[in-house]
Amino acid sequence: MLSLFIQPPSPVGGSLALSALVAALPLLVLFVMLGVFKIPAWKSALVAVVTAVILAVAVWGMPAATAATATAEGIFFGIFQIMWILVSAIWLYNLSVKHGWDKVLGELVQSISSDMRILAILIAFCFGALLEALAGFGAPVAITAAMLVAAGMKPIKAAVVCMVANTAPVAFGAMGAPITALGNSAFPILTQGHFANAYAASVTFGHMAGRQSPIMALFIPLFLVWLVDGVRGLKQTWGVALTAGAVFAVCQFVASNFIAYEVTDVIASVVTIVVIIVVLRFVKSSEPSEEHAATKVTVDENLVAAKATGGARVWGAIAPYVIVVGVFAISQIPVIKTWLSTTLGYIFNWPGLQGANFPKADGKVVPQPLDFCGIVTASQAKAGTVASCTLGQVNLYSVLSTGTLLFLSGVITALVYRMSVKEAAGVFGKTVKSLAFTIITVASVLAIAYIMNGSGMTISLGSALAAAGAAFAVMSPVLGWLGVAITGSDTSANALFGGMQVAAAQGVWPGSLPHEILMATSNSTGGVMGKMISPQSLSVAAAATGMLNQEGEIFRKVVGWSLVLLAVFAVIVVLQSTILIGMVPVP
Repeated sequence: MLSLFIQPPSPVGGSLALSALVAALPLLVLFVMLGVFKIPAWKSALVAVVTAVILAVAVWGMPAATAATATAEGIFFGIFQIMWILVSAIWLYNLSVKHGWDKVLGELVQSISSDMRILAILIAFCFGALLEALAGFGAPVAITAAMLVAAGMKPIKAAVVCMVANTAPVAFGAMGAPITALGNSAFPILTQGHFANAYAASVTFGHMAGRQSPIMALFIPLFLVWLVDGVRGLKQTWGVALTAGAVFAVCQFVASNFIAYEVTDVIASVVTIVVIIVVLRFVKSSEPSEEHAATKVTVDENLVAAKATGGARVWGAIAPYVIVVGVFAISQIPVIKTWLSTTLGYIFNWPGLQGANFPKADGKVVPQPLDFCGIVTASQAKAGTVASCTLGQVNLYSVLSTGTLLFLSGVITALVYRMSVKEAAGVFGKTVKSLAFTIITVASVLAIAYIMNGSGMTISLGSALAAAGAAFAVMSPVLGWLGVAITGSDTSANALFGGMQVAAAQGVWPGSLPHEILMATSNSTGGVMGKMISPQSLSVAAAATGMLNQEGEIFRKVVGWSLVLLAVFAVIVVLQSTILIGMVPVP
């Protein structure tokens, strides 16, 4: 029998408000260390983990062993799910960098148009979204900003254009890592019985994100053209810009709702690039002024890619992206998907958190005695039975599938590039080494989320925030925006706030699963507006454009856009929480 822990909602003097303030301490420690004292993210996250564990045991009364195993489960998911995706995605991209194929792709994009306004759409918006899909974590801004500067755009303008463009794909970036993290964080708090596991919750969140992000993506290319060339740019290139936004938005919706949320940005970016190429073949845009004519990017002649010609040159540049789309598309064929999930879907119970799998009758879970779980909420304890455990069941297929498919795509790409095992392994090793501190950070952030969810701190915070009533619909994306602005990562913000958003929704709209789904997803889709003002993004943009120590100047240029986009998105969330609630997908 497990040692049962019942989460106390108000352990600090019986006061929900005081309990919420104390529950917020791990997050405050993380944000203050990051934002005020500029301490590296991995160190800040580790201190926040220790703070959360101490509070869980000393204040919420969580048994030390239960606290330790809940923390370990968070670390497990951080490393073997989130970071496995990121490592594989960035390795895939780095394989193209090794031989110069990334530069060839840049050449191909520039050969489409010499107009800097069009290149802002193709490079910052489309190619940036592709990089966000495969790498994320600063790579899109760094690479696309450097490409635009090399093409002749002023550094400050290139930085601003790329940071604004990066808002469109972030929610689905790094092969859906933010949505996956959101599912892991929110699943234990969601009204149980609607989702089989955290991945199933992630799929629904992906559907919802596909009904929010496209609304913003539709107009982003128009903003970019205006940033590059003002009203004149809009008058001369609005057709191309609106086409790009519309195609990207439609593809985001279709891919996230009917294919797989993991490949949403890959599909949207590739299709948009193809459509824009076709449009430019038939529609002649106005000749750009000398100020907006691009300077050609070239490939280092010592690299393998420089020697390729004709179709081989084109194929080499686009190979990684075609391969990853193909691999994921094949994996979604019903017969193959079923075979993979049943053959590789080993399920086990995390030690100390769940005692047994629940039997089902007619497809429905049969309520079980409390001692099946290591952790139960106060409401579950009152009922005397549980429909499912708050934490504890692990499905290895859902944990490892996305990262493994990406890794397989990388292996195929290495074969296509005729790279030796030693060379490909060397690139992989360097990728892991470059992400060492990121691995620590993400694992720690997931540990914070799991200990807060398991101890009841998340429920205390969410219940207090629910006092805002229906106004929480405005607060929801603002919380996501704040989390991303400080941590620099939509994945981290989702891991921290996903469960809290659900708990607050349960307090404001009791029994409404659509509002739980909406508020959790809005944390991710609203959070992307904070990406452009995060210290990490500002540093990356400054370094990529040769503006070292000028982050403040870039910040002043983008903060207004960040707030405007956040305000627009908050209005969308309010509408979706009221008259447009039917837009929310419910399983």
